[in-house]
Amino acid sequence: FFILVNLFACEQKSTNLQNPVSEINPAAEGFDEKNSDEKAIEIADQVMEAMGGRKAYDETRFLSWNFFGNRKHWWDKETGDIRIESQREDFKLKMNIHDMKGQVWKEGELMTNVDSLSKYLQQGKNMWINDSYWLVMPFKLKDSGVTLKYLGEENSDTIQADILELKFNKVGKTPDNKYWVYVDKETNLVNQWAYFANASDEKPRFIMPWKNYQQYGDIILSDDRGKVKLSEISIGNAGPLNEAL
Repeated sequence: FFILVNLFACEQKSTNLQNPVSEINPAAEGFDEKNSDEKAIEIADQVMEAMGGRKAYDETRFLSWNFFGNRKHWWDKETGDIRIESQREDFKLKMNIHDMKGQVWKEGELMTNVDSLSKYLQQGKNMWINDSYWLVMPFKLKDSGVTLKYLGEENSDTIQADILELKFNKVGKTPDNKYWVYVDKETNLVNQWAYFANASDEKPRFIMPWKNYQQYGDIILSDDRGKVKLSEISIGNAGPLNEAL
């Protein structure tokens, strides 16, 4: 289960927007403020506050989770160090997502071949890009390269939400992706998202809920995506990040 989505390095410089809420939740450098809607930006800031706030997220250093039973992640947001262990094959790695240095253990052996090591380190970063977005996307609505548009409201028997459209400008591994993010009008939490493989697609490839928000330290996170669920979510513990493979 692997759908590559956009996620950008967490430790980015910020620039302040003009309204007071945005000063509490400054956009990442490279956020497309010029082509984004003011209302969409306002809603994105409200989502950040509902999730615990920008300060709380920035100060949450360690995150770990199990991605749908496929692989386990440990992530040091401050240093960029990650560890991934596959739950389905003999594969694990430790690396830094910024300098791309690390180790890979596959089928009982520590890799030493330079080309193979480089290949699997890139694969590991791609896994982190994808899998972390499924966990922390609501904190990333004002990332580098993102353009936010307000599409209107969805009012039905099952969902009452404001809809944000996310597009990406030449960033990430899949810049042609598009998302519709549904924000609950009462809680200001994301309650659903729709994924479009190409921004020109009229219909999404899938629509999934964001449910079962729980408190983790000073932030809240959702683990329920409908037919699949994230598990073993934890914060504040380096876990095996410093252990040898």
